[in-house]
Amino acid sequence: MEPLILDVRESNFKDAGSPGIVDAIVSGLSKPKGSRSLPTLLLYDERGLRLYDDITTKAPEYYLFACEEQILKDHADEIVKAMGAAKRDGEVVIELGAGALRKTSLFLLALARAAKVAAPGRKPSVSYFALDLERAELVRTLHELSTSIGSELADRVSFGGMWGTYDGGIAFVKRGGLKELEITQTVTSKLDGLDVERGRSDERAPAVRKTQPTPTPSESDSTPSSGANGLAAPAAPVATGSAVQTPTRSALPTPPSSLPSPSPTESGTNPIQLLFLGSSIGNFTPKEAAHFLRSLPLRAGSGDTLLLGLDQKNSPDLIRLAYDDPQGHTKAFALNGLEHASKVTEGLIDTTKWSYVEKYNQELGRHEGYYHSNTKQTITLPPSNSHPNGEIIELDEGELVNFEYSYKYSDEDAIALFAAADLRIMRRWRDSKGLYSLWLLERAPFTFPTPSLTQTSTTSSIPTSVSSTSSPSKTPFAAVPTRGEWAEVWKTWDTITLGMIPPEMLHQKPIDLRHKCLFYLGHIPAFLDIHLTRLLGEQHTEPVYFKDIFERGIDPHVDDPTSIHPHSEVPVNDEDWPSLAEILAFRDRVRARVLRLYDAFESGEKPLTRKAGRVLWMTLEHETSHAEASDFSCSSDLKLIKRAGTGTLPPPTITPDWDTLAVVWDKEVSATAGAIATVRIGPSEVTIGHNDYESEDLTVPDGWQESYEFGWDNEHPQRTVTIGAVDVSTRPITNGDYLAYLTSIDQTEKIPKSWVRIDGETLVRTLYGPIKFEAAKHWPLVGSYDEVAAYAHAKGGRLPTEPELLAFRDACDDSCGIKGNVGFRNWHYVPPHPSTHEERGHNGGIWEWTSTLMHAHEGYRPSVLYPGYSSDFHDEKHHIVLGGSFVTVPRIAMRRSYVNFYQHNYPYAWIGGRVCFDVKN
Repeated sequence: MEPLILDVRESNFKDAGSPGIVDAIVSGLSKPKGSRSLPTLLLYDERGLRLYDDITTKAPEYYLFACEEQILKDHADEIVKAMGAAKRDGEVVIELGAGALRKTSLFLLALARAAKVAAPGRKPSVSYFALDLERAELVRTLHELSTSIGSELADRVSFGGMWGTYDGGIAFVKRGGLKELEITQTVTSKLDGLDVERGRSDERAPAVRKTQPTPTPSESDSTPSSGANGLAAPAAPVATGSAVQTPTRSALPTPPSSLPSPSPTESGTNPIQLLFLGSSIGNFTPKEAAHFLRSLPLRAGSGDTLLLGLDQKNSPDLIRLAYDDPQGHTKAFALNGLEHASKVTEGLIDTTKWSYVEKYNQELGRHEGYYHSNTKQTITLPPSNSHPNGEIIELDEGELVNFEYSYKYSDEDAIALFAAADLRIMRRWRDSKGLYSLWLLERAPFTFPTPSLTQTSTTSSIPTSVSSTSSPSKTPFAAVPTRGEWAEVWKTWDTITLGMIPPEMLHQKPIDLRHKCLFYLGHIPAFLDIHLTRLLGEQHTEPVYFKDIFERGIDPHVDDPTSIHPHSEVPVNDEDWPSLAEILAFRDRVRARVLRLYDAFESGEKPLTRKAGRVLWMTLEHETSHAEASDFSCSSDLKLIKRAGTGTLPPPTITPDWDTLAVVWDKEVSATAGAIATVRIGPSEVTIGHNDYESEDLTVPDGWQESYEFGWDNEHPQRTVTIGAVDVSTRPITNGDYLAYLTSIDQTEKIPKSWVRIDGETLVRTLYGPIKFEAAKHWPLVGSYDEVAAYAHAKGGRLPTEPELLAFRDACDDSCGIKGNVGFRNWHYVPPHPSTHEERGHNGGIWEWTSTLMHAHEGYRPSVLYPGYSSDFHDEKHHIVLGGSFVTVPRIAMRRSYVNFYQHNYPYAWIGGRVCFDVKN
């Protein structure tokens, strides 16, 4: 009996004659000289897959397979646990490509160990599908799987196949195909009731390589092809009959209470875990890869995950040897692709006139495979869909025709790729040699991509981030926020407020020094509407009275809460406040107003003046600051810092496995235990701030936005100061450091507000609720200036000044760059990595205190658009804070001139610090 195989092919691969692959051949060879190509898909016919098996078993130089296998041998159980797999009924694991049995079995056995035994007469709660274009290969792989480990999977994991391309499989999932399936407990044939063709072997479409499958987008260095763009397009169902049942809504699985339920529009599929191994994503260009990963049917907050294999930018010699082993296995595999091309074109391509050539393009970070034309030749190609008259191709002797790219990724490349693909990193595993990684990812509810990716052409790899340098530089962000930025910021604000604060808590104050939470839901759109009205000279958005109660919040004196700056007068009684529905309707009208303004700019109806750009920039950063900081807002961030676990909801992510992470973090910190404790900074001159004056907004020439950088009034003008020599700690103060300090002075009861004591146990607050101190002991300490400064003094040092900390960040630190924990890459802190002159590290995701009080420095001019932004706080109580936390958006974190400020005894902010030591002559 054959195993269950679902036909998910798209229409262009349904015909046994494979017109899709012939069309791709004709199109690729019809390109201009120097850019001709053949589709990578040609490598993956039945013989090609067998030859690839030879590579994995007989060519040790092909390290990708061995490294991935080793990771799974060592960590499969840990990976399954981190995925949260085998915890929900109806869960489906889909491997993109009919995975190599040796590796797949390691994962499936771990999955079976985690799964419950199905009750008699019931199917297993977990199903595994291998997706591949070659049906015969699916049958062979699944039979081998059944023979080798079928008994160990029985009653725990059922398995079958999906016959088709990535596009077809993804479309099948997106249209709800998984919801309709009823998988039997055993691997029995259901093909009689399925629309699955049993074509002859020579009529089958080419297959997808098991661990290096071909992407369905075009192999050329261009924008994603229509195939890639069509990933989300649903196709007609193909599975019918006895293998398909349509469950009632009550029969559908329900996510556990620890996970936010997806919206109704996202609930059409079962819980999904995707496997995409073998660094298969490397066959895509970086932009195609981001597009493809964005298309995967992963739902934010649902528990869906992606386990992705990714090769690294290793030694060029090592990479070249992997693709051209001395025994010739990789060469035979490559040339079989040419044999396949000759076969599907009925011998029109003469394989005797070609040879295999490979090279590693270090500049673009990719391995390149070519067919070398050994002689001048003419190829007459048959008609195809896009070339109805066929083509006559003239090839010169020595001309190269590309058939495969395999991009390699540095850590910076990978982080940028995942951000561009709306994915959040959950965990990472590396092989013992550090050559290869498995990344566990989930769909993020919102993302702030690294700008460098959007500036990369489709022909290049993803560059590293803009790091701090010895001289100040502007951020890579556009002066005026894009529509996309607004969309992500709005999703961020809505996720934090509406998604994490229950309605019953909206009339509560996060802390006594602030307004109730509901105020800030109205304040954000009201502030935006007020400034748009002033800019445009138009009427306020209805209801107009919102401007009176929502314009400005409370900024009190911590020691004297009655000492309050001017603020809006708000209703006293709960019943006198606008309803949540009224506020959200107002919010939507204001957001629509923003988009209409962008329409007017783009149509030329209104000029994009620098003043208009400043208003848009200012209001966007104002909203992001309220989504994070306790200075202005009643965001759920602040609320959760104070009251985590007492009524607010966790972030829409899979809750971290703190116990496992504690072990991982112990190892990471131990590995850097020998790093130097301090680095010498100075003496030197340090540039502070940048030049940006509102008074010049009306006189700037056209094209100003191409290189301009806006800033708040405390960021300008640019000025230079001199610092002496200082030794700065390479790590910030950690929770463990501070607990040891409190113990040494017998004051363990005086814990910071970022900790909490419950039933006599000291815990650390997180957005997921309090966690054991052991899991957070390596995290950076979060405390008030007074607490952090007292620790520094006890260690014989002090906190750095603003210019000293800037100089340190310029020379050694990447806390706000690609290595840093900013922009919601995590929803919690992580252990810092030492920042030295030899290797830039990060602080774990905190702002950092300086000893510098915020004053009206030389050249300071208060804002006209936002009077009192900083001038109200020149009071000898507010210290300058630099950097960014794990919830700071990159636009702010990556702007070197940005200056934050807090009162010295304010305990509810994401701020820590590091110790600085004066150097004696």
